[in-house]
Amino acid sequence: MKILLVHNAYQQWGGEDTVFEQELALLRDAGQRVATYRRSNHEIENYGPLDRLALARNTVWSEESRRDFGRVLASEKPDIVHVHNTFLLISPSIYWACYDANVPVVQTLHNYRLFCPSGDFLRDGRICEDCLEHSLWRSVRYACYGDSRSQSAVVATMLAYHRHKETWTRCINIYVALSEFARQKFIAAGLPANRIMVKPNFVLPDPGMQQSQGEYAIYVGRLSPEKGVQTLISAWVRLGSSVPLIIVGDGPLYDTLRAQASESALNNIVFKGRMSRQATLDVTKRSRFLILPSECYENFPLTIPEAYACGVPVIAAAIGALEELVDEGVTGIKFRAGDAADLAEKVEWAWRHPARTSEMGRQARRAYEEKYTGERNYLQLRSIYDRVLNRRGSATRVALPRH
Repeated sequence: MKILLVHNAYQQWGGEDTVFEQELALLRDAGQRVATYRRSNHEIENYGPLDRLALARNTVWSEESRRDFGRVLASEKPDIVHVHNTFLLISPSIYWACYDANVPVVQTLHNYRLFCPSGDFLRDGRICEDCLEHSLWRSVRYACYGDSRSQSAVVATMLAYHRHKETWTRCINIYVALSEFARQKFIAAGLPANRIMVKPNFVLPDPGMQQSQGEYAIYVGRLSPEKGVQTLISAWVRLGSSVPLIIVGDGPLYDTLRAQASESALNNIVFKGRMSRQATLDVTKRSRFLILPSECYENFPLTIPEAYACGVPVIAAAIGALEELVDEGVTGIKFRAGDAADLAEKVEWAWRHPARTSEMGRQARRAYEEKYTGERNYLQLRSIYDRVLNRRGSATRVALPRH
């Protein structure tokens, strides 16, 4: 079997990019023949005025991408194409190149962009499903993508055009959702349930189990409003200096959060900024628990299986996929999303009961070994590919809502 992996990298490296690289390594290490087709949104930085004008059109449909990808298909002759991301530069037109060449397609759904131009069902810091329940054009009214009505219009047009053209249902054989929560959202949005399989993210290589009970709490992620980091700092204002906290990551709230911590004399909070993946794993292994205070629908944050692999339990907001990924009292603890008082209470309890958190850490490690290893993920990936190849040509036409 030969697999062609497709990915459009973002300007800021994130979980999708990491998963793409991990699956590429996983497949090659297993002896599969793998080719790649890649673009990067960094290319836009070198665009001139005319290129930028053409970008809007090509985001909706790029005939150049379709022709180029058709040549790649003819040259590589893959048995299957596995797409991670086409946004912005690759264009959904490549799905039709696959359709014309009769090459089946697997699409990993890393976010919710098929039904929400911003990709996260979030607006003004609150959960918003207007585009799912009403119309994509709500995103234009509220400038949901890039805080720009014009940019939002481009993304909404792209989604509406391909709904009308039935790209998502005619050209894609199997969708991969990262959690059951996400799968149910996509079914509610109109994707056929029998073509959505759940395969979680994974951790490769195995970082190994921590050897101590942990010296501090840790947050790893982007410092932006939807991640609940302001709730995190507010919880620490309540806790005072009783629990040390390390914050790993960067983002638009970096300076604001540092100032808030300084004004509240929270000298027990250390801001590490952005760190390499290995350095992040090293600092995670010395933590007592990881905190995920997100206030948006996280799809499947890699920080969870990474913490589990290190034997570190997770204190997570009870929202979206986090509710199913953290087993209450077993692999971690959940708190009410956006509730600083509840978070502070759960953190204080966990810090005062190190024996219990250590046991949750051991259970977290077991969860990693059972669900999130490279070996386990490869078997799931092969099962998906085999299902697609065995059912090749049997996809049925399903119309999505056209609002």
